[in-house]
Amino acid sequence: MSRRRRPRISPARTLAAGAAALGLLALTACGSDSDGGGGGGSADGTLDVVASFYPMEFLAERIGGEHVSVSTLTKPGVEPHDLDLSPKETARLTEADVIVYLKGLQPAVDEAIAQSGVTHIAEATSYTSLETHGTDEDHAHDEDHDDHADDDHADDDGHDHDHGHDHGAEDPHIWLDPVKYAEVAQGVGTALAEADPDNAAAYEANTEALVADLTALDEEFTAGLADTDTKTFITTHSAFGYLAERYGLHEEAIAGLDPESEPSAARLRDLHEVAQQENVSTVFFETLASDATARTLADDLGLATAVLDPLEGITDRSAGADYLEVMRANLEALRQALGASS
Repeated sequence: MSRRRRPRISPARTLAAGAAALGLLALTACGSDSDGGGGGGSADGTLDVVASFYPMEFLAERIGGEHVSVSTLTKPGVEPHDLDLSPKETARLTEADVIVYLKGLQPAVDEAIAQSGVTHIAEATSYTSLETHGTDEDHAHDEDHDDHADDDHADDDGHDHDHGHDHGAEDPHIWLDPVKYAEVAQGVGTALAEADPDNAAAYEANTEALVADLTALDEEFTAGLADTDTKTFITTHSAFGYLAERYGLHEEAIAGLDPESEPSAARLRDLHEVAQQENVSTVFFETLASDATARTLADDLGLATAVLDPLEGITDRSAGADYLEVMRANLEALRQALGASS
């Protein structure tokens, strides 16, 4: 899968700049009691939590409540897959009491966290199971790189992970399945309690409340998508594989797991056939990724367009103020496109 990324700072330069920034922080904040994992590192005494992007930020805020101060590395409106970190942001990570992130989605974040020295790290994929989704082109790319896979998924200490094969075919979009997202929520709640035992009861209660909300959301999707004219929908990139699998649907994506990958002419021809054979009415595009190819495909086929939000960030264009609201908007968009019975 080809990636068109902005030039990235090399790990060595990033770490060196981060170390310099840390030196300045030490000179200007000698009174700080944060030790990268001791708890209560914020100026107001709350737990200092850094989240990698919006779905992790939402969990940290809902579960942490008044006991945490949450910041995110991915600002609203920024496409998270290609995030680069400044030296200041890299240094900021080392100051956190807790980091909440999803490994494999943002390579620059993965590198910085591995070097951060932070004790309490909640890594989302460790709390649930990853699956392989994407287009045939994703899998072809995966097979081309099998010879390198063993090196790619070993930690620095030589230990192997059991999350499948090459990272190119593993789908990181677990937050779009409310059931898997609830599993991650429980893991984040445990991590916060371990970092801040004095408030463990609050984190547990908040986790239970959030899991109840996600369970209700799952029930709404199950009922809302049970009876539809078609089960197939077309999206900009392969973000909704877990959601489709959970609710008996079939996602056909223009691009692969990377929203900036370019579809081949053969892939576009396949989508023409799928749309006709599966009675597809709508081509979905996103709020953060380019909609040009989706709109062109829809025009060619005489289909409607609509937004299906992968919830990688909340902006003024989002169809809701938080994860739950946008997911319910996604449900209504799917019901309309798939011809759900009322």
